[in-house]
Amino acid sequence: MRLLMLGGTEFVGRAVVEAALARGWDVTVFHRGRHEPPAGVRSLHGDRTAPDGLAALAGTEEEWDVVVDTWSAAPRIVRDAARLLANRARRYVYVSSCSVYAWPPAAGYDEDSPVVEGASPDAEHTDYPRDKRGGELAVLEAFGEERALLVRAGLILGPYENIGRLPWWLDRMARGGPVLAPGPRELPLQYVDVRDLAEWTLGAVEAGAEGTGPVGAYNVISPSGHATMGALLDACVQVAGGAAAGGSAAGGPAELRWTDPEVVLAAGVEPWIQLPVWVPPGSESYDSLHRADVSRAVRAGLRCRPVAETVADTWSWLQSIGGIAPQRPDRPPVGLDPSVEAKVLGG
Repeated sequence: MRLLMLGGTEFVGRAVVEAALARGWDVTVFHRGRHEPPAGVRSLHGDRTAPDGLAALAGTEEEWDVVVDTWSAAPRIVRDAARLLANRARRYVYVSSCSVYAWPPAAGYDEDSPVVEGASPDAEHTDYPRDKRGGELAVLEAFGEERALLVRAGLILGPYENIGRLPWWLDRMARGGPVLAPGPRELPLQYVDVRDLAEWTLGAVEAGAEGTGPVGAYNVISPSGHATMGALLDACVQVAGGAAAGGSAAGGPAELRWTDPEVVLAAGVEPWIQLPVWVPPGSESYDSLHRADVSRAVRAGLRCRPVAETVADTWSWLQSIGGIAPQRPDRPPVGLDPSVEAKVLGG
């Protein structure tokens, strides 16, 4: 299999590239050159936002079995790449988002639920939901439904994360001391390990080469409740919890202090941003982020590893790069100020 990865040096793209190399695929990575891609790929350089930014692709007559694209801003960028490659690739995989569904999505929403209005494949950058939907439309326009796979991801965790959600929790546990743990402890979560997303995507591509692979849109996240808030934070304590994990955190071992959602919200703490991953049960945001129907992807082979493995591997990766996670410049930093945390906990 011959893969063209648009990007491929950071989070989702890197996981896809590494999974493809492990399968013995021939991989070409088209990127700006700001980060080194994994060893074993061929690099083509270009900035998709610049005039003639696709020149390196236009200047080659190579063909690929599949293109994988994770672009998250102006849909016209996806449009230009898809049009250029429409006759040189068999399939186009666009890593989209469950944010494309019209707000607020009802609990249990699936791939046939209404999507946002006003999206266009020709648009400049607007907002994340319409940008992602516009990217989907750009792929469908160039490749048609029979050659397009739209991977609608939700919360993505795992090694190489450049958003900061799981890295923040791990760093917080490493500092030790009382930790504000937003309840309820048994709150069901829905997310996907970036490597499981990559494996499902490539498996779908391989099946497509045999004429039986998925096409169209798929919600690619774990079933709701694959992990709970308690299981996630317990795993973080286990691997990074200061003295409790064999370290020497100044505050002593990390100690989870489970706190009712009403108390957290009354203190003005912002779910998802200040306490990554967590949103209060019963809210529109909770139904959107943690209650999607993923049965279609499960029937098509989605398998999700245990949360403890995702957490442990992310911690190992963080340690291997010096403990400081990369941060995408187009995403806001996440996490709770220690003084706010102490105030909520009564410190």
